[in-house]
Amino acid sequence: MNIAQKSINYLKAISAETISHAKSGHTGVTLGASSILFAFFKDHYNFDASDSDFLNRDRFVLSAGHASALYYTLLSMFGFDISLQDLKDFRSYGSKTPGHPEYRVTDGVEVSTGPLGQGVANAVGMALAESVMEERFNTVGFNIINHHTYCFAGDGCLMEGVAQEACSLAGALKLKKLILLYDSNNVTIDGPLNLANKENTAKKFRAMGWNVIKVKNGNSYSACTRAISRAKKSTKPTIIIFKTTIGIGTDKEGTSAVHGAFLTEPELQAFKEKLRVKESFYIPSDVREFCMATTRRGKLNHEKWNQTLAMYSSTHPELYKSLMAFFDKRKINFERIVKNVAKYDGQSTRKINHYALSELAYQCPQLIGGTADVAPSTLAYIDNAGNYSFGYKRGKNIHYGVREHAMGAVSNGISLYEDFITFDSTFLAFSNYMIPAIRMRAMMKLPILSFFTHDSLRVGQDGPSHQPIEQVGQLRAIVGNTVFRPCDFKELVAGYEYCIKNMVPVSLILSRQDLPHIEKTFYDGALMGGYILEEQSAKPDIVLVGSGSEVALILEAQKELSKKHTVNVVSMPSLEAFEKQPSAYKSKILPKDAVCFYVEMTNDTKALKILPKNSFLFGVEKYEHSGDGNVVAEKAGFTVKALVKFVEAKLKN
Repeated sequence: MNIAQKSINYLKAISAETISHAKSGHTGVTLGASSILFAFFKDHYNFDASDSDFLNRDRFVLSAGHASALYYTLLSMFGFDISLQDLKDFRSYGSKTPGHPEYRVTDGVEVSTGPLGQGVANAVGMALAESVMEERFNTVGFNIINHHTYCFAGDGCLMEGVAQEACSLAGALKLKKLILLYDSNNVTIDGPLNLANKENTAKKFRAMGWNVIKVKNGNSYSACTRAISRAKKSTKPTIIIFKTTIGIGTDKEGTSAVHGAFLTEPELQAFKEKLRVKESFYIPSDVREFCMATTRRGKLNHEKWNQTLAMYSSTHPELYKSLMAFFDKRKINFERIVKNVAKYDGQSTRKINHYALSELAYQCPQLIGGTADVAPSTLAYIDNAGNYSFGYKRGKNIHYGVREHAMGAVSNGISLYEDFITFDSTFLAFSNYMIPAIRMRAMMKLPILSFFTHDSLRVGQDGPSHQPIEQVGQLRAIVGNTVFRPCDFKELVAGYEYCIKNMVPVSLILSRQDLPHIEKTFYDGALMGGYILEEQSAKPDIVLVGSGSEVALILEAQKELSKKHTVNVVSMPSLEAFEKQPSAYKSKILPKDAVCFYVEMTNDTKALKILPKNSFLFGVEKYEHSGDGNVVAEKAGFTVKALVKFVEAKLKN
């Protein structure tokens, strides 16, 4: 038995034992894909285990995140900070080897994966970001950015719509440094793949502009490594279709029964005997040396790159200086952005955002993003920055097409690549398509700006299908996602700063209609999520709280209500930011003895969890008809008269 096959045998044995020890995991893909990923790690993956974040490394995304036991075993064998004890702790609470890969938890893991298909889109984003860097900083003789993005995916990944959206985009943009390692075993949890999918994957990907390579025996190390070598020479994104056998070597190989199963102790011992492996959680010295030769090669490649970078700094000092400053967020002057967009006060927040975004881009070379084919409507594009394309990779505006889910997940990949500032945008009503991607970015704490426009009932003639009554609540419900619904330019830019300085995703909810000028809005107060806009008493009878377009409404209502009561007005652009403030601050803004009314054109009740107990929601209970936006809002009861009547009725009760 040659050393490569011996190494793969131990890889299979340790991976299977990792799952059996935990009595939980996915043995099928772990065994079936072992040859693919061992060939990749051994012969092609450019990494430095001693510095797993170095800029010119290859990016690898395990989109089929349930193959985590295989991934962790490979990382351990090739010198990353994962011990054999960590493998024994697989799926244990708080371990470095969780059930699915988690960003910032496990050394070497580039992205959190698990929900199938999203990793494919993340990889597309990484490959796009690589092409941007390559275009901006490479010169003749100095390929400072020169690496590939690899993604491992299974049948389930490629059935997900997000993967298909992203692959279509990758083909259109000709992302040649993207290689998709497709484990095609024709088995899903329910049974044979053809129960639900009979398409010709090769023809489909060729039609999307991909290079296609087929490997008949994906369980052959030599066949796998030859195919990856071919893929690296392609001028298009490449999918390698490896035909494999799920759970190969077990009694249940080739069937769905082995997908999410673990081997019992007798089954594990029988399996290990076939592999000629006697030890438990053990890597022989010759196998370790075989793997570590690759690890040393990676470290040497990194050292050579550092030497090239040093020469580059001498021969191209301005480019080197730009490269070193490319990801510097400390220089962003948010006060300047506020000052420069103040002249647009009184316009819709989508228009103000357009100018603010261009101001941000002026200061941030790493800003890039786009919309789902609605740039003329959401206005989320950067002036005089060009459109990213195969022919112009310096463009900062990305045309994602009508692909909201992929847009969100590709944005995640761009952000993950190396601290890009990324934005995406669509109508608020369509944010539902992006929820899975926003959820993953929130888990990973990625500083991504999402601009959702055409908020609530004032979208008008587009009718109920476009009335985003529940979407704000859905976005707020995502743990780790921060929603800003600004009433003017100060609160909008505060959302930018909150995102970038706190390194968290922020969803900005923007109006289609113009909003009136409001006196006394407070930038620092907006950063804290909420602040007193109009104060009549330190101990008011009533506090009117609102966000976005409803702030103007509660200011008008205050005039009527203050004839009988003391009324404070609070602007609350972000419930999430406000919730994080000290109790003393929150009590000052919302005195516990006051009766609070949260006014917002949504059906979200989150505010009632944050406001004092004696609080009420003045919101939207149903969709309205199509019509003029102001008429629709009036019919829904969003008038001063209706609000005052609501408040008085609650006070009587």
